[in-house]
Amino acid sequence: MTISSELEAQILRYYHVEKWTCNAIATELGTHHETVLRVLAQAGLAPHSPRPRPSKIDPYVPFIKQTLAKFPKLNAARLYRMVTERGYKGGPNHFRHRIALLRPRPVAEAYLRVSTLPGEQAQCDWGSFGDHQVGRAKRPLMAFVMVLSYSRSVFLRFSLNAQMENFLRGHIGAFEMWGGRVPKTILYDNLKSAVLERQGDAIRFNPKLLAFASHHRFNPRPVAVARGNEKGRVERAIRYIRESFFAAREFADLDDLNAQADAWCRKEAADRKCPEDSKMTVGEAFAREQPFLLPMPETPYPVDEHVVVKVGKTPYVRFDLNDYSVPHTHVRRALEVRADLSQVRVFDGAVMIASHRRTYDRDQQIENPDHVKTLVDWKRGARKHRGMNALTRSVPVCQTLLEQAAAVGGNIGATTSALLKLHDLHGPEELGLAVEEALRRGAPNSRVVRRLLEKRRAERGVPPPVEPHLSERARAKDHPVRMHRLDTYDQLTQPGIEGADDE
Repeated sequence: MTISSELEAQILRYYHVEKWTCNAIATELGTHHETVLRVLAQAGLAPHSPRPRPSKIDPYVPFIKQTLAKFPKLNAARLYRMVTERGYKGGPNHFRHRIALLRPRPVAEAYLRVSTLPGEQAQCDWGSFGDHQVGRAKRPLMAFVMVLSYSRSVFLRFSLNAQMENFLRGHIGAFEMWGGRVPKTILYDNLKSAVLERQGDAIRFNPKLLAFASHHRFNPRPVAVARGNEKGRVERAIRYIRESFFAAREFADLDDLNAQADAWCRKEAADRKCPEDSKMTVGEAFAREQPFLLPMPETPYPVDEHVVVKVGKTPYVRFDLNDYSVPHTHVRRALEVRADLSQVRVFDGAVMIASHRRTYDRDQQIENPDHVKTLVDWKRGARKHRGMNALTRSVPVCQTLLEQAAAVGGNIGATTSALLKLHDLHGPEELGLAVEEALRRGAPNSRVVRRLLEKRRAERGVPPPVEPHLSERARAKDHPVRMHRLDTYDQLTQPGIEGADDE
């Protein structure tokens, strides 16, 4: 059971000043005597006892000390079982109390307070702030935090992932907030954005971070493993952000949250007392530090996301949970997507073929209307050419009619569609004869061909044809129709066949 620090202080005072026994202290303070014993044991003290009485555990004390010296983290339950196997008859509660007195106390590590010169160092890390809902997508809300070690000036920017591009964008945002200035050294925890592999003192840096650091001329340095105190400034800054900025914070979207974070960093966080010197604010300390920072290079460093994608049968590329349209001429190809925080661009080699507004929702189709219209027009033209090819293969003379119709400005698609319907109603032979007659008359028109077909049908006395309503699949399956012999049915009316004279 945990007790208050006031009660613990009273127990130690009665023990040291009044020289009271354990039972006297417990009676006076109204607490259990084992609580008093535990407090004294944690302080490395043995309770006053006027006459020490022999205990069942005394013969086993040398064994217990020897075991704890070899295994200082061995728990009391396991040690109790080991002692009972060797003959101990006492209860577990008294045994636990004696173990607390006999267990060697670990020596706590002491740390030196590290101070840095102006402009020498900054510390950087990610902080997780739960999830953020964007439409149907639930994305992690990550905070990039960088703090100058001398002035404690804080930069804060939120993003929807902890990818390398957002990591580098956070650096650039911090440098720009500090007036285009860069610290000489930046400390990192052992996160994958900075350190890919570490074996003792052998470190393999992320090559993208090394290239970025080389461009901005700062020294990236990781802290030692399990040494959070080396980057305590950024750890405290993240805790300060949770308590003073993010708690009960309301925002419309990510842009609104980052705008509020920027205003907070420049005003509230800059107006607090500087931990290094309480006589000045963080903003005043930064004004002293800024001249010692390195200037940013004039050439900006590219931090766009680059992803190679494969386009399937449909003219869309998949990027960050969404589909973005591309021209239909680029299907079945490998293309490159380059994206920043607001725009997604698609490249075929060095040529940009599409540009879209970026969305952080999921399973959305972001389309350029021109891409869709071009594909629809191309599909319609393809259908027209397929119908034309089928018509001219069945009735070759139709090719001449279509050429003459095009020469006088006729609609080739409408003419082809009308001739295909006449082909299905009257057959290829009749259509061919009607087309030849129309050409002789110098009238390359589907309406003339239809009137000629109706005239020929009336002259033969044939009833009007019934227009079939069949699907394309049925047309392909049943074309051409195979005629069967009908004389076999006449045998049913011949004498001698069972059932023929039932009437």
